[in-house]
Amino acid sequence: MRHLFTRLALLALAAASLPACAHDFDGDRRGGPNSNAIGSVQLGPRPFFLASDMADSNLKRRLQHCAATREHFKPTLFSIGHRGAALQFPEHTKESYEAAARMGAGIVECDVTFTKDKELVCRHAQNDLHTTTNILATPLASKCVKPFTPAVFDAAGTLVAPAAAECRTSELTLAEFKTLRGKMDAANPRGRTVAEYMAGTPNFRTDINAGPTSGTLLTLKEAIALFKQLGVKMTPELKSPSVPMPFDGFTQAALAQKMIDEHRAAGVPARDVWAQSFDINDVLYWVRNEPAFGRQAVYLDDANVVADLPTFEQLKAYRAAGIRIVAPPLFALLTADTSGNILPSQYARNARAAGLDIITWTLERSGILADGDNGFYFQTFDATVKREGDVYRVLDVLAEQIGVLGVFSDWPATTSFYANCTGQK
Repeated sequence: MRHLFTRLALLALAAASLPACAHDFDGDRRGGPNSNAIGSVQLGPRPFFLASDMADSNLKRRLQHCAATREHFKPTLFSIGHRGAALQFPEHTKESYEAAARMGAGIVECDVTFTKDKELVCRHAQNDLHTTTNILATPLASKCVKPFTPAVFDAAGTLVAPAAAECRTSELTLAEFKTLRGKMDAANPRGRTVAEYMAGTPNFRTDINAGPTSGTLLTLKEAIALFKQLGVKMTPELKSPSVPMPFDGFTQAALAQKMIDEHRAAGVPARDVWAQSFDINDVLYWVRNEPAFGRQAVYLDDANVVADLPTFEQLKAYRAAGIRIVAPPLFALLTADTSGNILPSQYARNARAAGLDIITWTLERSGILADGDNGFYFQTFDATVKREGDVYRVLDVLAEQIGVLGVFSDWPATTSFYANCTGQK
């Protein structure tokens, strides 16, 4: 990412000839002909618990007043279902997507990869079947590129080598893929058997919605049809293949094009799609070759720490090359002062000054906040997060001080509640 400036500058002149029309994030919000499929948003108790858990503040009083007086909540584009509703449903499954829509997510994500016969399917990674499905407990385990190996312990019971496996969609035909069931994304590194290895769900999640008759895996075509039925808009993310490309003649450009083509074939207008990728070449491909879809293409930032984030000059180069939306992780956008206030980061200010819109990820993915040490997403402001209700302080800075377009969440009800109560679109 850090070596792109020169190349992007060379692309700026070509990008200048693209249509000047901005993305339609603030335009038509009806979600297509089936927009009433979710007649009433069902938030459940968690958003109200979080509001009650907040320390006293004007924001808490505003949210509690909303909770007491508002009778109906509506879907909102501010709330994006990250892999569906992955906090309590197996990610990228029909059940997870339906849960996200019912919780008011106006946009739902399908991460896109491909099978051995080059069909597009919804998986977070091409090589995650061993942690996100039941493949190891089926005959298809024989097709895994790395068969399951049990954990090894020494005589004192110390873990010497963790359990491991690797199973890829590219090793399966679509028909084989569709025989699998989704499970909560997890693995137990201390597992000595397949059953122990598969039973690694963190304690802040649950397996209650991951039974043997649920976890329905979907192709991209099936996901698009479901999203249209649910009346939600779409943010497909093109994942980097685990296999060398071209794959049996299938190039990266052909993959990027096929993802767009499947939306077009289903009659989904470009304004209802936010195609995204961590690979800038995918984003630039859409900008140059599919300008209607490229107008809302999202460049995901893969920074792991603040030092990895692009400079102001690099952000300006993205915009000059035709990229209009960036999507960094939460920590990139926020910082904290010595008084415990959460504030916009320098990166957030730079991105807006560069003319870029922002989406961010991922809320409700860090477990119990009051325990502290909330890891990757909260690293730049963790010291000021003391309770579960602080999630609304995070959202308020993102919305009111930075002006993000939307927030990915593993439990969209939280973001939907905030958006409805504060007037986010």
